[in-house]
Amino acid sequence: MQSANVVIVGAAGLVGQQIASVLAEHMQGLPVGELRLVASDRSAGHELTVLGRRLTVEAISPASFQGMDFAFFAAPNEVSAKYAPIAAELGVVAIDKSSHFRMQDGIPLVVPEVNMRHIGPADRIIASPNCSTIQLVMAIGPLDRAFGLRRVVVSTYQAVSGSGREALEGLDAEARDWADGAEPQAKAYREPIAFNVLAQCDSFLGDGFTKEEHKLRFETRKILGRPDLPLAATAVRVPVRVGHSEAVTVEFARDVSPDEAREALRGLPGVRVVDDPGASAYPTPLAAAGQDDVFVGRIRQDPDRPDTLHMFVVADNLRKGAATNAVQIAEALWQSGM
Repeated sequence: MQSANVVIVGAAGLVGQQIASVLAEHMQGLPVGELRLVASDRSAGHELTVLGRRLTVEAISPASFQGMDFAFFAAPNEVSAKYAPIAAELGVVAIDKSSHFRMQDGIPLVVPEVNMRHIGPADRIIASPNCSTIQLVMAIGPLDRAFGLRRVVVSTYQAVSGSGREALEGLDAEARDWADGAEPQAKAYREPIAFNVLAQCDSFLGDGFTKEEHKLRFETRKILGRPDLPLAATAVRVPVRVGHSEAVTVEFARDVSPDEAREALRGLPGVRVVDDPGASAYPTPLAAAGQDDVFVGRIRQDPDRPDTLHMFVVADNLRKGAATNAVQIAEALWQSGM
């Protein structure tokens, strides 16, 4: 059986390691032949076991992409900016998790279940959206197709793993401080995150919104093909290890019942409706951790606006929000013959 040659850029990081794990689960749809692990000079030389192979992480260079079919970029913007075009020139499909290419004209920004059609046969750089954007469009994309969105308001409750390994370690250290009877000292953010809530994800911009909130607004518009869709976001960091949550309000072009919304959501692969208030069944980050589905619940009609629904959306930010989405793009391209 023919196999794909794959390189993971940023293989030693949280998302890079998660990509390796997800690849192992998708070997039937995306059989991996040669596999290279590359990273910065700081991480080069580390040994990792991937797909049952003991591999050494190599320092990234243009030669890293020779003979490859897919390059997964789980690295900072400057690395993607420099090396993704090099990979593309060599005929490699570069699937980038950084934000560098997302809003560039001519670069598809893709969630496979929602807009795989945006990838053309000549595209060699494909952007994977922000983690919070992915789960949002998985929830509102089918609703837009079925009923027509008129406005979206979203508040996120984002896990610290979205900031990387150091943030996870910081949360753990702060929690230990508290357990030992000491006042937690900030180790990952400007304020302690343990037993706290920070109304800031990424840096603030001149309009009072953060970069994360802008990503939600503009990436969602691009993915849905709705450049003028009114959308406002508030992004909040919470002391959760894995799993982003979102409270979403959607206003439609007509009145929509919760049952109609549930039916539309169940029609999209990768969405799991968990919505039984009588049994206190609704999505939680703990239940979503380690899963690839996007969980949607608490679907209810606004008491004053029959054209408006409220819902709660949860997903594993390291899997569907990052690694799984990227691997699904590659798998779909491989299955289509690229």
